[in-house]
Amino acid sequence: MRSRYFFMQLVDVNGNNVTEVGEKTDIKVAVRSINSNSHTCRVWIQTLDCKDGSYIVRYRLYETCYDFHIDVRVNNSTIPSGSIYKKGPVYEEECVCPGLSLQDWLQKYQCPASYTQILSDLKDFPQINFDDIRTQLIKDYAKPNSVSLCHYVIQNNQIFRRCYGEHTGFKVFADSVLLSLARKVVLPNTEFFVNLGDWPLVQERGPLYPIFSWCGSNDTRDIILPTYDITESSLENMGRVMLDMLSVQGNIKTPWKQKIGKMFWRGRDSRRERLKLIEISKKYPDLFNVSITNFFFFREEIEKYGPGQRPISFFDFFDYKYQLNIDGTVAAYRLPYLLAGDSAVFKQDSKYYEYFYHHLIPYEHFIPVKADLSDLVEKIEWAKNDDSKTRQIAKAGRALMRQVALPHDVLCYHVSLLQMWSERVKNQITVLEGMEEVKQPENSCPCHVNHMESHIESDEGVSRKDEF
Repeated sequence: MRSRYFFMQLVDVNGNNVTEVGEKTDIKVAVRSINSNSHTCRVWIQTLDCKDGSYIVRYRLYETCYDFHIDVRVNNSTIPSGSIYKKGPVYEEECVCPGLSLQDWLQKYQCPASYTQILSDLKDFPQINFDDIRTQLIKDYAKPNSVSLCHYVIQNNQIFRRCYGEHTGFKVFADSVLLSLARKVVLPNTEFFVNLGDWPLVQERGPLYPIFSWCGSNDTRDIILPTYDITESSLENMGRVMLDMLSVQGNIKTPWKQKIGKMFWRGRDSRRERLKLIEISKKYPDLFNVSITNFFFFREEIEKYGPGQRPISFFDFFDYKYQLNIDGTVAAYRLPYLLAGDSAVFKQDSKYYEYFYHHLIPYEHFIPVKADLSDLVEKIEWAKNDDSKTRQIAKAGRALMRQVALPHDVLCYHVSLLQMWSERVKNQITVLEGMEEVKQPENSCPCHVNHMESHIESDEGVSRKDEF
């Protein structure tokens, strides 16, 4: 991965977790390693303080490393379990060095044995022969100004695609995760279609086509992938993205007791309920700090609900105790970041869902709010009156995201889906006319026969469940 990582939890002399640390704790992480020329290996290290007694250490390699040592010191003392050693080679992300089958990779990477959401999505597709449905599927969905999708074929660990529709720019997100996986693991020969839009496509009462989408709903039957947003941030953290599931935990500036006891929200005017939120906040200014940041869908009402406020850093959201997740055009893709951010999340009831939503339990991981927001004020007052319970919900939300939404989990989900999907596709896999190859980036790193002994390991110490 571009950024490898592990968690640390401070404990007291009795072995109990230390939480909400107030005093400064001096944590130093050192990497000792050499490259193929026996010079010091180039590694960038970050230590992220999650303000709850836990820390994330993440590091990025810029070249292949050998004799890779990590040492951790806390308050000038080396902790007994604070050393990691890998003989190597340990590869940087760009190395094209696949060496394991999907099944072996899933086991070595400590992925769950199965996923509830994948099993649910695939139950209607015990077998698929694209030769029987491919032409009609493209005819039904490849409509300019309406739907954009890409047809992918994986053959001999190479990626090929042909895209349809007017707006196909989001193909880069599907390309990037497939290329990243192909650098690490031998992918199966298979075929599939990816919806490039936010709205799920396969209507419950229409033809049953197998289409991968980033968002699902109660009245559609798409096969759900992790969203392009969380996938990109998983692949590119410590790279070209600022917000990811690790950085959001490590940039919290305000401990719970010092957070402002109001609901905070910023967003576009992409749903009528967002305007209603502004109306409610004007009646109860002591409970809300909310604002529309950009008017597009309801420009004619800007005088009533504006003016639009400038966006602020997402990390500053968590100076407030209460966060609201309210749908945009579909599910609001910020939910995993909100849950990980150490505030209590209020979630609007919705027909839309992402790949991990089935894990969410009301009043355990989030505080439910009616779709029309009619009980929002009541729920905020409940949270203020039972601060200890609200704090418990905030902690549980973060803990769940550490189980199902970290970069490791996002890659596991993609690989598990590809494995189960490829077993169902029965037609001969062929690169069709009009498809273009999605090529790997140029790289010069050598691969080694035994490289997988060190390369594919889980660096984060979160326990795994058998089924997700």
